[in-house]
Amino acid sequence: MSASPSVVIFDYGSGNIHSAAKALELAGARVTLTSDRSTALAADGLLVPGVGAFSAVMDGLSAARGGAVIEQRLAGGRPVLGICVGMQVLFELGVERGVDTEGLGEWPGVVRELDAPVLPHMGWNTVEAPEDSRLFEGIRDERFYFVHSYAAQDWTLETNHPFPSPVLTWAEHGSRFLAAVENGPLSATQFHPEKSGEAGIRLLTNWLETL
Repeated sequence: MSASPSVVIFDYGSGNIHSAAKALELAGARVTLTSDRSTALAADGLLVPGVGAFSAVMDGLSAARGGAVIEQRLAGGRPVLGICVGMQVLFELGVERGVDTEGLGEWPGVVRELDAPVLPHMGWNTVEAPEDSRLFEGIRDERFYFVHSYAAQDWTLETNHPFPSPVLTWAEHGSRFLAAVENGPLSATQFHPEKSGEAGIRLLTNWLETL
């Protein structure tokens, strides 16, 4: 890793981007908040935040041509990290209050409401991170901060040799759901690293070390 990798937080009008910027700076990054396409393509890493409704996040991303930026980065093997709804929109479809919204389709699957007695799932929770996870290196036993009612609850992407299998981290709130995915240059977390204290900073540091 260079002394300070450059990270663009894609600023398309969704998410508490200032706390994410602060957390990334603490992790060692030089951070720029912008929706400028060329700046987002040139950065060492791109962080895609997202809070609120799946459809509203997709509207904001579409207006800023975020999908094309993400796709172009991934085509060149350039790292992207999605957070919260920024993770959810990477899937094909979001189903929210009876409304189906097309996602970015980087991964197959549907984001739907958790089957849990209390929603939203809000607060600290443990995760089941596999041994080969780079994101959770040194923090597999830590707790992370979640705020959501919807999630991807199964994984259907098939990978064949020579492509490595994605690294999947799970959590549970009523039903089991994907807490994080590491799939080549594309990673995502359902929880908020920027609200997860020292463990969240360490996760972002781990991500920066892959850039």
